[in-house]
Amino acid sequence: MRRALPAVAGLLLLAGALAGCTRADDGRPLVVVTTNVLGDVVGELVGDQAEVLTLMPPGADPHSFEVSAQEAARMRGADLLVANGLGLEEGLLAHVEAAREDGVPVVEAGDAVEVVEWVGEDESGVDPHFWTDPGRMAPVVDALSGAIADHVSGIDRDRLAADTERYRAEVADLDDWMAGQFGQIPVERRDLVTNHHVFGYLADRYGFTVVGAVIPSGSTLASPSASDLEDLAAAIREAGVRTVFADSSQPDRLVQVLAEQAGIDVAVVSLFTESLTAEGGGAETYLQMMRANTEAIVAGLR
Repeated sequence: MRRALPAVAGLLLLAGALAGCTRADDGRPLVVVTTNVLGDVVGELVGDQAEVLTLMPPGADPHSFEVSAQEAARMRGADLLVANGLGLEEGLLAHVEAAREDGVPVVEAGDAVEVVEWVGEDESGVDPHFWTDPGRMAPVVDALSGAIADHVSGIDRDRLAADTERYRAEVADLDDWMAGQFGQIPVERRDLVTNHHVFGYLADRYGFTVVGAVIPSGSTLASPSASDLEDLAAAIREAGVRTVFADSSQPDRLVQVLAEQAGIDVAVVSLFTESLTAEGGGAETYLQMMRANTEAIVAGLR
């Protein structure tokens, strides 16, 4: 029995270390955020008043990324857990529910938006990519600010309100700018083909038509059949689509195959659709990401 004591002690120390990681070393409250898009938004709202732990690394796929044991422990000890919801974080659902069962307040940003559905040839589903429409991000900003005020102790509410108003104005400016940029694209050229169904909200707001997606799903975890690719190639030829957009965080092999299969000269353009980038990558913040994507879409379709 005595030989087992060091092992038991080691396990206790590990558990204590993990539990101790649930707060910042300087005593600030902890807000854990699942995706880096929402992590950027929360950071704009709280500034240095709280530690913001963003689980999703730059350039990762929100549908499939996973967390470490230490990060899972911090989720369950957070003052507030912010998730996208609408089924986006497929690899984190069990961890989010475990934190909720432990009493951690959980706010799902998708609950604040009027959702649209992606529609394929034989399937449809709720589109979780609401951030592609800045207009729908405005109520998300309000919802996150309200949750922070309600659940994160020690927050200066006046400062939070001021930062919320400032950031909301920046999102509104982005919306106006995007509308002006997209106005340069003739209506007959506003057709979108992407690697999976990711631009339903953008299309709904700015008057685009989603011709189809290489992966006929709202998730990158699905896969297309040969007939799916053939049907999409036919739709591309019929619509006269000149550009196919691929997410920068996903390999574009299937998109390249589609472009070849379409039998016409189709360009493949990368966008930052689901993840921010590391420093210097061109999409370090939500606002930067949307501006970069807008410029790429305009250049590809005008």
